[in-house]
Amino acid sequence: MALVTLRVLDGADRGRVFGDLATPVSIGREEGNSIQLNDERISRFHLKIQEDGGQLVLTDLESTNGTKVNGENVQLWLLRPGDVVTVGRTILLYGAEDDIARRLAALRGADLSEGVAPDADDLEQELPSVSLASELNWTDDPSTQATLHTLLPPELPTGLSPGQNAQLNELLHYVHLRLRGLIRSAEVPRRSETVSLPQRRWQDLLDLEARLARYLRSVGEPD
Repeated sequence: MALVTLRVLDGADRGRVFGDLATPVSIGREEGNSIQLNDERISRFHLKIQEDGGQLVLTDLESTNGTKVNGENVQLWLLRPGDVVTVGRTILLYGAEDDIARRLAALRGADLSEGVAPDADDLEQELPSVSLASELNWTDDPSTQATLHTLLPPELPTGLSPGQNAQLNELLHYVHLRLRGLIRSAEVPRRSETVSLPQRRWQDLLDLEARLARYLRSVGEPD
């Protein structure tokens, strides 16, 4: 069973630590939540964190003011150590210090173009003794911690049925064909760093973004 640790960075409950909570974990302002926060902008039952397939899944429970992870509005999210969760006026840091340190150590020098960053659980044998303080001070580059929140290419889901695989293939094929058409219609003048699209193609791109937004909302709606 996965254990959840969350530290309150800002908000009325700043400084509180909720450590080693067994999943599922619910967060809200009402009694009965695993984590009850003193924040009027948080819904009564705002979000839940549950384990699925060895991963921790955050789900926004159709809250009034929404949930952000690393600054982006989300309905579903696979949590990794170092993720920053914002609900209402409260900011939470996910992960124990050791887990965040192991992930930072793994990201050090990693090729981030190859896929999602390694999770802390995969590194226990390779990195038995790392500390958060040493990892944060490993370099003078102020953007070091930003590496944790780099938007990386996600892995494809596994364990899908043949029908689900076919649906996923159809969806990705649809997006690929539309993007291919848009890219081929772009005008790239010689000796210029600017790429331009015809107005009709620009509207096509906006329509594709809107469709993807609807897909995300549909997938993210909790049961």
